[in-house]
Amino acid sequence: MSFIYWGGKNMQDNLKAVANNIRKDIIKMTAEAGSGHPGGSLSCVEILVSLYFSVMNHKPEDPEWEGRDRFVLSKGHAAPALYAVLARSGYFPLEELATLRKLNSRLQGHPHRKSLPGIEASTGSLGQGFSIAVGMALGLKSDSRPNKVYVLLGDGEIQEGQVWEAANTASHYKLDNLIAILDHNGLQIDGHVKDVMNIYPIEKKWEAFGWDVITVDDGHDFEKLLAAFEKAKQQKGRPTIIIANTVKGKGVSFMENRAEWHGKAPTKEQAEIALRELETW
Repeated sequence: MSFIYWGGKNMQDNLKAVANNIRKDIIKMTAEAGSGHPGGSLSCVEILVSLYFSVMNHKPEDPEWEGRDRFVLSKGHAAPALYAVLARSGYFPLEELATLRKLNSRLQGHPHRKSLPGIEASTGSLGQGFSIAVGMALGLKSDSRPNKVYVLLGDGEIQEGQVWEAANTASHYKLDNLIAILDHNGLQIDGHVKDVMNIYPIEKKWEAFGWDVITVDDGHDFEKLLAAFEKAKQQKGRPTIIIANTVKGKGVSFMENRAEWHGKAPTKEQAEIALRELETW
C-alpha cells in the first residue's frame, strides 16, 4: 500500500486540502528564493498529490524500500511541487522548504538524486528523465518485479527527440509497468506550445509509438485522475501515457494561462495576493 490512503466519500476533500497547502508552499518557496518555476509547478499539483497520497506504493520512513514504486520528475523545473509533496508526505521537515535554491540547501533548483530522500533521479535536461524512467522500468521488468514506474513530462518537453527514442524503446520492450503522465498546460517559456514547436495531435502520436493513451479532460479533478491511474495499472503488454489537460499557474488568478510565469518568481507583494486567493480557493 501507499503510505497513506484516504478512502470513502471524504477522500477527494482531503486530497483537495493537501493540494491547496502545496500550492501555498510553492508560492512561499519561490517568493522566498526569488527564483524558480511556479507556473508549471502549480499545474501539476493534483497529479503529484494523486500519486503520493493514493496511487503509489512508497514509504517515507524508508525511501529506498525495495517494494516502492518509482517516480521521476522529467520536467525537473517543477521541483517546487515535488519538494512540497515530499515534505508533506514525510520525507523531510516542512521547514526545509524555505531553503529552496539557497546556498548549501538540499532543495536545488532541479531535483538531485544524492541530495534529498525520495528523489529517484537527477533531472532538468528535458527528455533525460523520461529515458531514465524507461531504463528503470526495463530493469524492474527484467527482474520480474511488480514495481511500477511513474514519470511526469511537460508538453514543451515532448518537443525533444530523446523523448520519442525512449517512447519507442518502452513500446518495443512492452513496458506495461511504465506509466507516463503528460502535464498538458499548453504553454512553455516562449509561449504556446503549438506556436513554438507544434506537438499535435498528441494522442495519435503516442498511439503510433505503441502506447496506450488515456486522456483526462481536467487534470485538476481528483476523481478523473484516480480513475485514469487505476485504468493504467490494469494495462498489459504496453506502456501507458495519461494526457492530463491542466492550467499553467492553476489557483492563482494572475498566473493562470500566462507563459511569463513559467520561470519567474512572485514578489513579496504578489505572493501575499496569491496566498490570500488560495485561502478562499
